[in-house]
Amino acid sequence: MITVDAALRDARSRGVERLDAHLLLSHVLGQSRAWLLAHGGDALSSDQAAAFDGLVARRAAGEPFAYLVGEREFHGLTLAVSDAVLVPRPDTETLVDWALELLRGKLRDVDAPTVLDLGTGSGAIALALKNAAPRARVWAGERSGGALAVARENAQRLSLDVHFAHGDWWDALAGEPEAPAFDLVVSNPPYIAADDPHLAALTHEPLSALVAGDEGLADIRRIAQGASGRLRAGGWLLFEHGWEQGAAVQAILQRSGFGEVSTRVDIEGRARCTGGRLVG
Repeated sequence: MITVDAALRDARSRGVERLDAHLLLSHVLGQSRAWLLAHGGDALSSDQAAAFDGLVARRAAGEPFAYLVGEREFHGLTLAVSDAVLVPRPDTETLVDWALELLRGKLRDVDAPTVLDLGTGSGAIALALKNAAPRARVWAGERSGGALAVARENAQRLSLDVHFAHGDWWDALAGEPEAPAFDLVVSNPPYIAADDPHLAALTHEPLSALVAGDEGLADIRRIAQGASGRLRAGGWLLFEHGWEQGAAVQAILQRSGFGEVSTRVDIEGRARCTGGRLVG
């Protein structure tokens, strides 16, 4: 017989952090952490024990917790996630908050501002923006069919009206005759260099959503250079990027015709997002 306490001890002995072990067992049993603490002597069924054992093995191997439970909270929304998408991270909320600041500030007089999220993944950014700024008309592009399916599922479940398009960066709009000129474009593109040592800790997440050529700047450069064809004059383009890439992204935006270029820091005080306004 395997009890709640015994299962948790076993998970800890296999290298799983205490909080993760508790949350995984809560997930399997459909009970709260408080219930676990009060029922440490209760026995798990064979199916429950097997399910928990499998999750512990995957977590011990480094698989992200969000993949194990199938969801992640982001900007107040609970999003479904799978290994087809990156796990949404708190750093990316910096990008969402900046976009919302523009929608409530410099774009406040636009009746129905048009917003595009390029490389939407799970839909996290696009859905957070639509949820917090319902007046915005939000579009989202994604080149991965698997990721796009996750994003559409999230939008349907959350009843948030986002228009999704399938394709690589700006090409996602090529087959969309009703795509507007955009007031605001946001993107969290791949920005990690192929030889970055931090990739070793990200082996469970889709490499195509992480790695870009040219020291991680290739996709950022492509998006910035193509923006003038889809962004209104005076419209904004905001990127998330690596914490050492702020100066390089500023230079890319300036060379691509953007002014008012600046960089924002994330919750840990690291340069995380850079954006500017299309001159014209």
